[in-house]
Amino acid sequence: MSVYRQRRRSGDGKERVRWMVDVTGEQGDAAVRVLRVASVQTERGAQQEERDVIAQLRAGTYVSKRAKREPKPAPAPAVVERVTVETFSVRWVETYATTNNKPSEVESKRSILRWHLVPAFGALALDAVTVRAVEEYKAAKLRDKFSPKTINNHLTVLHRLLAIAHEWGEIASVPRVRWLRTPKPAPRFLSFDEAARLIECAAPEWRALILVAVRTGLRVGELRALRWVDVDLSRSRLVVRQAAARAVVGTPKSGKAREVDLCDEARDALKAHRHLRGPLVFCDEGGAMLSREILKRPLWAACKRAGIELIGWHVLRHTFASHLVIRGASVRAVQELLGHGDLKMTLRYAHLSPESRRDAVRLLDGSRYPDATQAAADSAK
Repeated sequence: MSVYRQRRRSGDGKERVRWMVDVTGEQGDAAVRVLRVASVQTERGAQQEERDVIAQLRAGTYVSKRAKREPKPAPAPAVVERVTVETFSVRWVETYATTNNKPSEVESKRSILRWHLVPAFGALALDAVTVRAVEEYKAAKLRDKFSPKTINNHLTVLHRLLAIAHEWGEIASVPRVRWLRTPKPAPRFLSFDEAARLIECAAPEWRALILVAVRTGLRVGELRALRWVDVDLSRSRLVVRQAAARAVVGTPKSGKAREVDLCDEARDALKAHRHLRGPLVFCDEGGAMLSREILKRPLWAACKRAGIELIGWHVLRHTFASHLVIRGASVRAVQELLGHGDLKMTLRYAHLSPESRRDAVRLLDGSRYPDATQAAADSAK
């Protein structure tokens, strides 16, 4: 090991002097000799460089200047784990859906994912859900006799899940989702005679429930969660504060409570139905909440005895609204009783009003609305 001055003559004949570092040692199992021009051309600088090289050899970290100049091989591309729809759906429900939806809506999304979307898309990576895959899903569900409205509900959940995946940086873009066209038929409702027959033909233990549904327009989830504490028979009024979706009880669909006035028939039916089995107005023998599946049976049994085609509970809600409008109730009053957040929902019943078309035509009645020419003629007399 040494540091020395090297003299050499350049091409122009001039003598040049430079400090050299010459170190021999071992790195690992290999013998190494380092011979190079000192980076700092002073004796002290060369000596310091010699000590640095010796220390690097002993530590096994020495790299020659030539090796430093050689291009380093490109790093291997990072392996990015692609998140599947099934994996992301769990995180999406537990974070986004739970914090931005009512409990009943979260439960509905869980059900759609579990029974429909995960079986169809769960094994796919998020970025593998293409427009074609979505179109194939729609075609398969139509073949399985699902209604366009139900399929659109599935597509809404899928699109929202992918949109959040995009916001969170999991995918670069969201595939376009085309919803199916859904015809909007006029609401099915019972005639006055059919409604009366249905109530009369209901089994005694179910008559109060069916009557209250026809006379108040409460949703089936609101009927299931109705409590005695929210019923004021002395004032003929009840307050809808909660609703049940499957086994989850939350706020009503509108997100706020509403008051519903009771007609005499509904009030008297609730008085006769008063029981001590628990806080729920309509419950089983043990006071527990009734399931939607159980509620189908008494309604369909009453339909058969009354000679009416089988209907769902929501038809009774349509019946309540339709009967009010036919009898001349204002659309705004019906909106409040039904708890519609948007007047457009209630306007579906407006065409049933016997006065609506008549009032429109009366606008052209010259005897009530004289035109300017007639008014001028009258004033000239």
